[in-house]
Amino acid sequence: MIILGVILLVIGLLASIGILWTIGIVLVAIGVLLWILGAVGHAVGGRRHYW
Repeated sequence: MIILGVILLVIGLLASIGILWTIGIVLVAIGVLLWILGAVGHAVGGRRHYW
């Protein structure tokens, strides 16, 4: 999810498409949040680890 967010951020920046930039930021933020929750041991979506 983080990688997809970064890809959308880059495409949005290069093509000057604001909606891709916004979606990319949201995906990166959600991905980082899930990664942190999984790393500290909280179950995310029924899983102990989030990949």
